[in-house]
Amino acid sequence: MADHITIRRAPGTWVVRAAGNVVGESARALELAEGSLPPVIYFPRADIAMPFLERTARKTACPWKGEASHYSIVTGAGTITDAAWSYETPKDAVARIAGHLAFSPEKVTVERL
Repeated sequence: MADHITIRRAPGTWVVRAAGNVVGESARALELAEGSLPPVIYFPRADIAMPFLERTARKTACPWKGEASHYSIVTGAGTITDAAWSYETPKDAVARIAGHLAFSPEKVTVERL
């Protein structure tokens, strides 16, 4: 793993809210810290209401984590485009985030309860 990335279990219970809806809640979330960037909470897919999410065509790449697929969140209030991402086949050094989703704090609320 790149020396500047650490992954640990995120203490407590975490929730993600979008357009007034609770999209997920987890006591099994992971916290990924990368260099000087703010930590990112990764939620296990099993703890996310996946019917709210719709995969988009957007793909991004990270030299340390691999290729990310992006998802929009679709609610009765509208669509929040590319609000989540997932490294579905991450590089071996960050394999713990496989099967997890992260959410853009500019588009949704991610907070510890």
